[in-house]
Amino acid sequence: MPGTNLTREEARQRATLLTVDSYEIDLDLTGAQEGGTYRSVTTVRFEVAETGGESFIDLVAPAVHEVTLNGDALDPGEVFQDSRIALAGLLPGRNILRVVADCAYTNTGEGLHRFVDPVDDQAYLYTQFEVPDARRVFASFEQPDLKATFQFTVKAPEGWTVISNSPTPEPRENVWVFEPTPRISSYVTALIVGPYHSVHSVYEKNGQSVPLGIYCRPSLAEHLDSDAIFAVTRQGFDWFQEKFDYAYPFKKYDQLFVPEFNAGAMENAGAVTIRDQYVFRSKVTDAAYEVRAATILHELAHMWFGDLVTMEWWNDLWLNESFATYAEAACQAAAPGSKWPHSWTTFANQMKTWAYRQDQLPSTHPIMADISDLDDVLVNFDGITYAKGASVLKQLVAYVGEDAFFQGVQAYFKRHAFGNTRLSDLLGALEETSGRDLKTWSKAWLETAGINVLRPEIETDADGTVISFAIRQEAPALPAGAKGEPTLRPHRIAIGGYDLDADGKLVRGDRVELDVDGELTAVPQLVGKVRPAVLLLNDDDLSYAKVRLDEQSLAVVTEHLGDFAESLPRALCWASAWDMTRDAELATRDYLSLVLSGIGKESDIGVVQSLHRQVKLAVDQYAAPTSREALLTRWTEATLAHLRAAEAGSDHQLAWARAFAATARTPEQLDLLDALLDGTQTIEGLAVDTELRWTFVQRLAAVGRFGGSEIAAEYERDRTAAGERHAATARAARPTEAAKAEAWESVVDSDKLPNAVQEAVIAGFVQTDQRELLAGYTERYFEALKGVWESRSHEMAQQIAVGLYPALQVSRETLDRTDAWLASAGPTAALRRLVSESRAGIERALQAQAADEAAGA
Repeated sequence: MPGTNLTREEARQRATLLTVDSYEIDLDLTGAQEGGTYRSVTTVRFEVAETGGESFIDLVAPAVHEVTLNGDALDPGEVFQDSRIALAGLLPGRNILRVVADCAYTNTGEGLHRFVDPVDDQAYLYTQFEVPDARRVFASFEQPDLKATFQFTVKAPEGWTVISNSPTPEPRENVWVFEPTPRISSYVTALIVGPYHSVHSVYEKNGQSVPLGIYCRPSLAEHLDSDAIFAVTRQGFDWFQEKFDYAYPFKKYDQLFVPEFNAGAMENAGAVTIRDQYVFRSKVTDAAYEVRAATILHELAHMWFGDLVTMEWWNDLWLNESFATYAEAACQAAAPGSKWPHSWTTFANQMKTWAYRQDQLPSTHPIMADISDLDDVLVNFDGITYAKGASVLKQLVAYVGEDAFFQGVQAYFKRHAFGNTRLSDLLGALEETSGRDLKTWSKAWLETAGINVLRPEIETDADGTVISFAIRQEAPALPAGAKGEPTLRPHRIAIGGYDLDADGKLVRGDRVELDVDGELTAVPQLVGKVRPAVLLLNDDDLSYAKVRLDEQSLAVVTEHLGDFAESLPRALCWASAWDMTRDAELATRDYLSLVLSGIGKESDIGVVQSLHRQVKLAVDQYAAPTSREALLTRWTEATLAHLRAAEAGSDHQLAWARAFAATARTPEQLDLLDALLDGTQTIEGLAVDTELRWTFVQRLAAVGRFGGSEIAAEYERDRTAAGERHAATARAARPTEAAKAEAWESVVDSDKLPNAVQEAVIAGFVQTDQRELLAGYTERYFEALKGVWESRSHEMAQQIAVGLYPALQVSRETLDRTDAWLASAGPTAALRRLVSESRAGIERALQAQAADEAAGA
């Protein structure tokens, strides 16, 4: 029984038999305000390659009323089962299928999601179809290589707006008839329906005119900074169209900020949906605006790479996501007038760190993953698909040259517009424009798993002159359970030499760029030169590798990490230190000392906020249990000192306020949070606005200072969707058996919560200073997990599988219990992967705790 899964072989067979021409989709959403189900009528025209062919079309629906194939009525009870409608006796040439069904609104962020805003009690709808959820709204051949045109006709309540991939028509009697789309894949079609607020503009350049729209709920309209969003969008249009040499391929470009969105955004053709947390209700740091801009540019890049040209099957998902991730950072770094020209610092600090973590899990896989079915791809939106792939693309640009790279991309778009491709199509175009043979490079980088470590080997004479310099490359063993073998790879890297100047800044005085290949690569360019204070491998972050410092460089960096004049080498050193901590090469107490010595000089607010998160994780999970409280006390006192010393009203002040609230613990510290909330104390420049108030409330709830009445009073101040989520987190965070039982029941025993509220409850349930209170839930997790996975939608089940894993119970017993469950429960491959990844976190934490214990001995 296939259920809702689809294998690659089934997709291949279907694509061999069928060519899909068009869909006409008629939806009656007039009952959306009340919810339940809606009528969906789909007419599909498709060509069949052979006589007597048999196939199927996908549909997830509570009821199917009519199935008509080439004018013949089929019995829905016979042909519809397992989320498929069987199609037998297909005619060679043109076939017409009509399906009438009742489809269901969801509250899981999949298919047609329905949300009621507590501010105006109005329903707001949007679709989310990647990977296989168009079939929740209309009957579809749900695979990316069966492209077609799509024409939507939608009946909606009076006064509502309907947005889709095609330009929005004038409705007649509340019916919206859209013109057909170009040939696109089903997963990038979209509908957004409801009384949304909108702002409109136009992108105009060299005779081109593209209508632009931004949408959100009316309750967020006062916070919508549309001018800033339009500015980033225009920057992307300018830069991408020049670099791709291909005009934006759709008739308009709408960006819709929608509620309860599971991801950051989705690249629906001409109708991008974005999580509405990016409409900032309160003060945020510039790092948040940078992340939002990156998201906007990422989705815009997808209009070419993903929507115009689409992968044939999901094993090339990385091509879509890695390219868009690379393009977002490259655009921010190089586009004229960009507000974030240091985007490669952010990339190194966030994306690379994500990739390095993912690549050391037992689920590590080649960038070009082996995706055998839909279950595989659903858990493959990971740090390898996005971040490692983008890192390798950045290296490929350095390897073939930027001009040749984009010339190849331009040829690729022109050659395959509105079609489907494989990796070989892109590499072939790049080989043509660069003159390089990329087959060996592809095999080493795209078809193998794991990460390399680069270490310098330096000898100097008595005067400090370098007499030999080499780079040793290591290929550590892959994690237990991972497929493949360790691989040494070719790297294009730079080596930076840094010395302290008269102002005490570490400034680069020398730079060497070279190819590293094999186990040992000599660097004759540095021989005969006076050794600089710091020698930094992979300077400029050209390659993807873990980097270690030699002993002398490490000593200088430990004392002067905050003194690098530029942000990128600082970020690379911070990342190296964090990676050493995770690898148990640097004790948590020493990592904390390093951060405290340098963070005060760190100007990049994104790096500062990452360090805040990493320190908290290190102390919570990687510190020896006997030392944890002392380290937390030291960190919390430092956060308060930095909060009081920060420039009034600055981003750093806000970031330190949040860091302080995350671990405030003494009565005096908690009194300060309480006083900041009620206004009896103030810190000059610190605006305790709506979002910061909730940060304080949640911490006070987690330590038992605030109970249900205080949380309810705060919700009365903020009776919004965001307030509802924050209140749910605060209630679940309370350190009582009753609060934990209530939270567990609402998530695990019941399936009524919407996706965003379920996520909020899980976030509150797991509190790092409540380990003993939560210990009893380890067994309950393993008892419930398989049933949850089999009965819930993918998104909802994954939240529970990952979020409620007993990650705080760092012990051999947790590993043993996990192993016993993996051996006996018979989980699907996707669930096994998620649990194995969580198990790896326990194993890593035990190793780090042992290293920290040894350092204190």
